Amino acid sequence: MSIARPTDSELEILQILWEQGPSTVRTVNDLLNEQRESRKSVPANVKPKESAGYTTTLKLMQIMFEKGLVTRKEEGRTHIYTAAVREKDTQSLLLQEFVDNAFRGNTARLVLQALGNHEASAEELDEIKALIAQIEQQQPK
Repeated sequence: MSIARPTDSELEILQILWEQGPSTVRTVNDLLNEQRESRKSVPANVKPKESAGYTTTLKLMQIMFEKGLVTRKEEGRTHIYTAAVREKDTQSLLLQEFVDNAFRGNTARLVLQALGNHEASAEELDEIKALIAQIEQQQPK
């Protein structure tokens, strides 16, 4: 089963649902606005997102339901939304698209670029080495 690719706004909502669990539109909308408010201190060249209106969040979540990204359960007049896609699956999809589009499918170039642009801590380097060792062990000889 392939999952639908979420838009940036849908991904923001999914991240809230993955973190919070099943939530109402009101809860998601409030958390979106809290996150956006806390990001107001971004660099001058990055435009912060505007506050999310309740009806906009509701419409987005209805679209996400139609796309199969979330499920919806009625409790009285309230709808409870739950992520229908796993965070790891979504990350894999988005990462593969990024590698394909930005690095022409070359994962090594992505890793080298990331390490070249970011000073990795000793702990991060240890994690990377352990992952490489694990992958090497899984490779057929």
